[in-house]
Amino acid sequence: MLSALANSFKIPDLKRRLLITGTLIAVYRIGCYIPTPGIDGQALAEFFRRIASTQGGTLFGIINMFSGGAMERLTIFALGIMPYISASIILQLLTAVIPALEKIAKEGRAGHEKINQYTRYGTVALSIVQSFFIALWLEDPARFEGLRIVLNPGLGFRLLTVLTLTTGTIFIMWLGEQIQERGIGNGISLVITAGIISRIPTAINQLFVLLSPFAASRRQIQPFTLLVMAGLLVFVVFAVVGITQAYRKIPVQYARRIVGRKIYGGQATYIPLKVDTSGVIAIIFAQSILLFPATLASFIPNPAFQRFAQGLMRGQFLYTASYALLIMFFCYFYTAIVFNPTDISENMKKYGGFIPGIRPGAPTAEYLDYVMTRVTLAGAIFIAVIAILPDFIMAWLKIPYLVASFFGGTGILITVGVMLDTIKQIESHLITHHYEGFIKSGRIKGRRA
Repeated sequence: MLSALANSFKIPDLKRRLLITGTLIAVYRIGCYIPTPGIDGQALAEFFRRIASTQGGTLFGIINMFSGGAMERLTIFALGIMPYISASIILQLLTAVIPALEKIAKEGRAGHEKINQYTRYGTVALSIVQSFFIALWLEDPARFEGLRIVLNPGLGFRLLTVLTLTTGTIFIMWLGEQIQERGIGNGISLVITAGIISRIPTAINQLFVLLSPFAASRRQIQPFTLLVMAGLLVFVVFAVVGITQAYRKIPVQYARRIVGRKIYGGQATYIPLKVDTSGVIAIIFAQSILLFPATLASFIPNPAFQRFAQGLMRGQFLYTASYALLIMFFCYFYTAIVFNPTDISENMKKYGGFIPGIRPGAPTAEYLDYVMTRVTLAGAIFIAVIAILPDFIMAWLKIPYLVASFFGGTGILITVGVMLDTIKQIESHLITHHYEGFIKSGRIKGRRA
């Protein structure tokens, strides 16, 4: 691995891309520490310290995770890239149900650029709405247990907050696009991953305080427990990598066609059906729905609604059961949106392809739907287990949620997926230039001895 890493800096183009990626991510992290004007940072930090036990259990906790801690400091990047993610998911769903958008999406590169432009417009709109309500939320001292967060509340503060946070989100979106074009890896995903990884030092510090190796009287977890946690973390990472990479191969045979003196087709290939098609999107949908009542309860002082929202808080049985069921539902829902067996069947029939033992046309579509339904079940169960695993670890080992969140949930799925994708791209550059990559697979064809 060290040899492959050294080889990465021997290729000028790859070296330049890696440096650009690192520089742009550093710019993003610097921006996460520039405060929004008009905010008392110490009072806001005190408020987040008070709710640290439920961190990750509110909608603001999710935003804080995706923004790499910028939300709790309310910096210029406080919204993070969440508005862009939401706009992308909304456009993807609308493309599947609106014929006009579906037609645009099938126009190749031009259609893809137009969909991206619509996503940018949606990002701006969502950023304006979210930042405005955050400004209203910050102005009310009653929501902060008497702490005064805003120094000079009013219309001026609201407009300034909307302008600052919206501009910050647009700038992050631009950074992601620059990484995509000039750097290595998926820009937006790398920005999210950088924010998640930035929380590791804080989690390690909390773990060190709990272990207290130099003061046994203050120790809250034992060294053996730490070893169990390390082993569990390795197992979870291996499991996530396996499921992320897993797919079911459907064999496809293409009939031979004779055109003039040439013979076309006749080769055998396969259709890869991913076990985890939805990825982290199902978790984001489920979290948004479950945490919406709890977030709304902070604005609606109704006793009945407060009790209902309390039952859907993290750690409650109703929350865990609903969370797992919603994740499984959205795994199937998202798979049904992005995977169309009828279109695949028609394309195979158009080019003379067929699945051995299955008739072309409707029977092929039914077979693909049958297989995908069962493959998705395994992926949905795994994603649900990974999502609720931090809750069980937090209750079992009595550790803070910030530490437990690295044993499952959204963060580890995103981090593992992005790291695998980035390594594949670096591997592609290395193999193209006849260098050994991270994955050893014997001698590269065409390489001189």
